[in-house]
Amino acid sequence: YAGEVMALGERPPVALLDAAAASRLAIAEAITNLASAPIGTGAGALGRIKLSCNWMAAAGHPGEDARLYAGVRAAAETAVALGIAIPVGKDSMSMRTQWDGKAVVSPVTLVVTAFGPVTDVRKHVTPELRGTGELMLVDLSAGQGRLGGSCLAQVFGQLGDTPPDLDDPERLLAFFDTMQTLVADGKLLAYHDRSDGGAIVTALEMAFAAWLGLELDVTPLGVDPFRALFAEELGAIIEVPREHVEHVRTAFGRHNIGVHGLGRAVPGDRIRVSHAGALVLDASRSELRARWSHVSHQIARRRDDTSCADEEHATRIDSTGSGLSAKLGFDPAEDIAAPFIAKGARPRVAILREQGVNGQIEMAAAFTRAGFDAVDVHMTDLIEGRADLSDCRGAIACGGFSFGDVLGAGRGWAATFRYNARAQAAIRRFVDRSDTFVLGVCNGCQMVADLAPDLVPATKDTWPRFVRNRSERFEARLVSLRIEQSPSLFFAGMTGSRIPIANAHGEGRAEFASQAALDALEAQSLISARFVDGTGDVTEVYPANPNGSPNGIAAITTPDGRVTVIMPHPERVFRTVQMSWHPPDWGEDSPWMRMFRNARVWVG
Repeated sequence: YAGEVMALGERPPVALLDAAAASRLAIAEAITNLASAPIGTGAGALGRIKLSCNWMAAAGHPGEDARLYAGVRAAAETAVALGIAIPVGKDSMSMRTQWDGKAVVSPVTLVVTAFGPVTDVRKHVTPELRGTGELMLVDLSAGQGRLGGSCLAQVFGQLGDTPPDLDDPERLLAFFDTMQTLVADGKLLAYHDRSDGGAIVTALEMAFAAWLGLELDVTPLGVDPFRALFAEELGAIIEVPREHVEHVRTAFGRHNIGVHGLGRAVPGDRIRVSHAGALVLDASRSELRARWSHVSHQIARRRDDTSCADEEHATRIDSTGSGLSAKLGFDPAEDIAAPFIAKGARPRVAILREQGVNGQIEMAAAFTRAGFDAVDVHMTDLIEGRADLSDCRGAIACGGFSFGDVLGAGRGWAATFRYNARAQAAIRRFVDRSDTFVLGVCNGCQMVADLAPDLVPATKDTWPRFVRNRSERFEARLVSLRIEQSPSLFFAGMTGSRIPIANAHGEGRAEFASQAALDALEAQSLISARFVDGTGDVTEVYPANPNGSPNGIAAITTPDGRVTVIMPHPERVFRTVQMSWHPPDWGEDSPWMRMFRNARVWVG
């Protein structure tokens, strides 16, 4: 359960007012960003974090060298005060350009990357609100509410006067230590650091993540509603179970750190914020999300497929949306392979890989966990005769970037089999046996699909090839699949389940030679899994369907169920701790572990 955490901190607008303050804030923001990951408790815990400092400045431009000196000195002093090392960094000292008679100069900017070890990834706290606790703001500024260099100032074409700052490193140390204890003890439901945009933007981003509304009163944050809402001081908003509110107040109060109750998340789409008895904001979450995402949407429309950009934006602002969801028709904790493992036999499976493949370790781990003996087989082993698959019951083609994806991704890998006599003979003999199975994932899916018509006659007129995503982008995200009734040995007992899964491919759209081919595949029930939206409906809408495959196709199989290909990555999420989101009541094994155990049961 150990892991690592990384976070960024940067405040370049503040550098226009005070380069030293910007440096201190960048370091502090990186720390508040990762404070909800369980790094450790006790003396010196913050020292487990290391920093990488990337400096950018227009060296030689009037005034900039002095700002750079002030910034570097402040960063060094802050790191020493906090007991954090800066072992690595880089600099870009030419941040100035001349064009059309105008000079464009970047302000002195420190981008801090903080990284550290995580003791137990299961305990990390995210910005996703649960709607079952109280929202509280932890303030590290002692109520100052400075607006210099803020987004609010920029909206009005101003810079402001006095920026936020890290006034007391000891207070930040106490904040981090307190957070670590609260996280380790499970006292928090959600966490998001306060920085860009201030408390209101922080709260809204948490509401966006959870598809919830808000009922807030920001009166405790100061007499000026603008400062209360938009000051980008150091701090965080936390959601605390009601039974732990006083405990959390006491924990921070022990170090004279202010904690202010704000209200709560509520079901629905409405955001209501009051101050001193006056309603200062009453708007729908979807309207605010549309404003928040406007620039991203416009950039995407110019850079990517326009229809996909519009579909993604429509999904974001859908007031009836719910995000990812899950529904299971089986118990993922049930180890159906246990009786076969208990016999002591561990059938061999070949984990096939080609140049550029990078998913072999996870794949081997999943099959090993299911009771197989996973064997690393590179294509050169088949070509040179060091392996011939005769001693294996399964052959698994893994994902990655075979041939750098420049030869049509997995189709270049298929060519290695097709045009090398020894490799071709090995895979043909293997598939012709009735006691073997084949699984292709991602690039492996493309490879097996391209090779299948040569090896399995039943696929010749029905199976698609997998081509460039409709979005024209490499798609890496968590999506949902619904398992369909099919003969695939991998999905036995899983029909009807809706499960989140990791997705990472640039060429995953199923393209059929004709509508008749797609109809034939459907008629034979050879589609094993489909992309679905948050309600479980099959979809071709982006990004729930990340590649635009017709009928939501994500996995297909052969009539005998022995050969299955799937575009997303079940091997990357066979444990719940590998998933970026899952229902909190899931245990150690994710539902995708059933795939690998099904294979072990099938082998017998």
